[in-house]
Amino acid sequence: MKTGRAIFWVFISSFVILISLVIITPRDSLAQDSTSDVGNFYPFLEAYSSGHSNSLSFLENDRTDIESWRTEARSKLDELLAFHPDHAPLDPQVLDSSKRQGYTQYRVQYNLNALQKTEAFLLIPDNLEDPAPAVIALHDHGGFYYYGKEKHNRIDDQPEILETYINNLYDGRTYADELAMRGFVVLSPDAFYFGSQRIDPDKITPENTSGYSRNTHENIDEKIDAFNNLASKHEIPMQKTILTAGTTWPGIMLQGDRRAIDFLLSRSEVDSSRIGVMGLSLGGLRTTYLFGMDSRIKAGVIAGFSSSYEQMLRRHLRHTWMMYVPRQYQFLDLPDVASLNAPNPLLILNAERDHLFPMEGMKAAEEKLRRIYARMGADEQFQTNYYDLPHSMSIPMQEDAFDWLERWLK
Repeated sequence: MKTGRAIFWVFISSFVILISLVIITPRDSLAQDSTSDVGNFYPFLEAYSSGHSNSLSFLENDRTDIESWRTEARSKLDELLAFHPDHAPLDPQVLDSSKRQGYTQYRVQYNLNALQKTEAFLLIPDNLEDPAPAVIALHDHGGFYYYGKEKHNRIDDQPEILETYINNLYDGRTYADELAMRGFVVLSPDAFYFGSQRIDPDKITPENTSGYSRNTHENIDEKIDAFNNLASKHEIPMQKTILTAGTTWPGIMLQGDRRAIDFLLSRSEVDSSRIGVMGLSLGGLRTTYLFGMDSRIKAGVIAGFSSSYEQMLRRHLRHTWMMYVPRQYQFLDLPDVASLNAPNPLLILNAERDHLFPMEGMKAAEEKLRRIYARMGADEQFQTNYYDLPHSMSIPMQEDAFDWLERWLK
């Protein structure tokens, strides 16, 4: 009898514990299955996207003709990116130069199109006897708009706020300089809305610059921080205006980044058959599009921006406005964009504790790209590495990127 009572009370206790877990944790594991960043609207949007996605992926419809698929998919993506400005000659100019250890750093300017120009750092290694391999180094976002190319290039009189930024995101190393010291010609262009292409507060309507003044800051760090806050707030009106004008932010950036290839090809120091690209975060997104859309790029390294959209829909679409291309997912997922240049070599560097992307999204992107490269008979030319780090490109990640570029471009 005592044994029966003991069993009865064990059963009751277990039941109470189970009910308690259900009551106590609805906001934890249980709620995570039913909540999203868009609340009750997620199910219908997810259902719609799943029925209209990835139709131009190489893995769809048993494709076998690589070049026919590449041409069709690139044409559709070019249409969706929707930026086709009037052409203008490069008209390159050297604004200044600095001799560094093992290379020379030039600050150059050139036309992107008939309406825009940009600045870039061009790094030329010492003692080049023959045309050398080149790398286009694409800067990140990081909420830091005041600078672009300076975030991974050495500059004199570096402000403390920039030094701190580089320490946090790049282990304190400006990786473009490392590439130059290893014998690569390097070009680091400013993207639209950053650095030499940043927004001018004096040209913004006064009601939209309330609380901002470029003349009241005690030092350069305060000035830069105030500008970054202002530019961040203006991403929304910028995106609205860009879409209303009939184009896209990624389209504007891609056109500028493709122009960087044109610039490199104008230089006698560059071997046109050995041009690569790499970048972190927004630089990783820019690398995805430049690598995918331009066959002149022979090797790529995408850091901190690889995921399938499916896994991001629920609660990871909180990125910059600069990443969205309307209707792209109907035809091409993000890894599909990178695949447009397969089987050219591609390395992806993922940070396992990257709060911007779900791990299952990183794995899904890796699996899709692995299958595409395998179908093309090029398993060796695709690789994904994972690091126990938050969103960053640490020195070990940089070293792996350098090894990859040296392997395929030298």
